[in-house]
Amino acid sequence: MERDYPVFTVTKKAEASIKYGHPWVYGEEVTKAEGGYDNGDIVDVRGEKGNYLGSGYVNDHSKIRVRIISNNANDRFDEAFYRRQVRYAVDYRLHVMGRDFLNCRLIFGEADRLPGLTADRFERVLVTQSLCLGTDQRKHIIIPALVDYLRELGQDIEAVYERNDVAIRALEGMEEYKGYFEYEGLRTDLDGHEEINENSILYDVDYVNGQKTGFFLDQKYNRLAVRRLAGDRRVLDCFTHTGAFALNAARGGAEKVTAVDISASAIAQAKENAELNEIEMDFITADVFDLLTELIEKKSKDYDFIILDPPAFTKSSATAKNAYRGYKEINMKAMRLLPRGGYLATCSCSHFMYDDMFRKMLQEAARDASVTLRQIEARQQAPDHPILPAVKETDYLKFYLFQVV
Repeated sequence: MERDYPVFTVTKKAEASIKYGHPWVYGEEVTKAEGGYDNGDIVDVRGEKGNYLGSGYVNDHSKIRVRIISNNANDRFDEAFYRRQVRYAVDYRLHVMGRDFLNCRLIFGEADRLPGLTADRFERVLVTQSLCLGTDQRKHIIIPALVDYLRELGQDIEAVYERNDVAIRALEGMEEYKGYFEYEGLRTDLDGHEEINENSILYDVDYVNGQKTGFFLDQKYNRLAVRRLAGDRRVLDCFTHTGAFALNAARGGAEKVTAVDISASAIAQAKENAELNEIEMDFITADVFDLLTELIEKKSKDYDFIILDPPAFTKSSATAKNAYRGYKEINMKAMRLLPRGGYLATCSCSHFMYDDMFRKMLQEAARDASVTLRQIEARQQAPDHPILPAVKETDYLKFYLFQVV
């Protein structure tokens, strides 16, 4: 079949990257563009010798000029194509998540060949976010395909809410907004909250005003790892957000749990979740750096298990060095505060803080805190956030459990 898409010729470096499996072509990697197109259209990408490399969405507004969605020259990008992509994504989650399929990430952008698209399921509500123009222009196909397939599987989906209220959309030439997606049989009059059950703990998910899509699903099994170690421990959960790690520690039999966050609204939400589960714990609204410093100065012996789950200290390679110092400081303080035999759970959700950098930082923090660490576990994000080895951006969450010895 003769293809009539515009053709973008790319550098040898870009060709090698695409052949290795990376789906992005940056603006400076395009050496020639042939054929007329509008931003968001599909274009073919070819090497310097004219060999076909893939097809994807073009956007002149973005640093990522083309986001590849297929490497098959025979693909036709019709409704059947997108329904097939959605089925692949959902079937994968059905298999790897099992009973946790009710609350999981159903679509994880590039890892599912649906660039820039996130679709999280919270029981009967789907929450989506689109950060790619080409994907956004086809959401009228993709979202109904997702709803239809879930219904075909007998899943009760009541509403779809779009959380497209993120500044990064402006970089793709798109407006910010949020609201219910209208489709046959979907409701648009809900209150913006959905109660979910994760690891036998209930949470009230505010998918309209909560961070990102309302709840962080990627730490699902890391929270269980904390629960297994929390028995009879005195736990300090730093950057608690919705209180998820703290609640798992309490459910694991911790002697005492204190949840800390600088955000008063986060603490309020964590309190609500604790009440929902009839779990008693303490709450502190404070800057974690300041609190740890104060506890060290007081030579506090109140805690023997500290959890560090900070927000991303860096969202670009340019700020990675500053972030490195921030991670080192917070981890060193926690290590100094812990007694011998105490436990540390520490993580980073920024892919720019690569795993080797994170491990190096932890070694330096341990040295400066004059402690020795014994590694218990090294973990990553839950499998509903799959990692493509060729796409380092999909490998973002580092999670470690240590004992101070």
